[in-house]
Amino acid sequence: MSDDLPDFDAEIGITKYERARMLGSRALQIAMGAPFLVELPKEELDKIRFNPIEIAKREFEAGVLPITIRRPAPKPMPGAEGPQAAKA
Repeated sequence: MSDDLPDFDAEIGITKYERARMLGSRALQIAMGAPFLVELPKEELDKIRFNPIEIAKREFEAGVLPITIRRPAPKPMPGAEGPQAAKA
């Protein structure tokens, strides 16, 4: 993967900041001893030097990260009529 990521990846629906947060969180879990969620041969682990960030990237690319994104719903604007106002 390239380090020059778009601000928003429409294919998977996350921003580069959300991606970075997911990878960082998973890399910390791996560094603290969590099991890998993808099978990596010993040669590949030696090649990436057991780097937790690289392992997290492989898990992300495989689509097996156990992390979800929660976005807050937008707040209604003052004075705007919502569904409750239409019923009254």
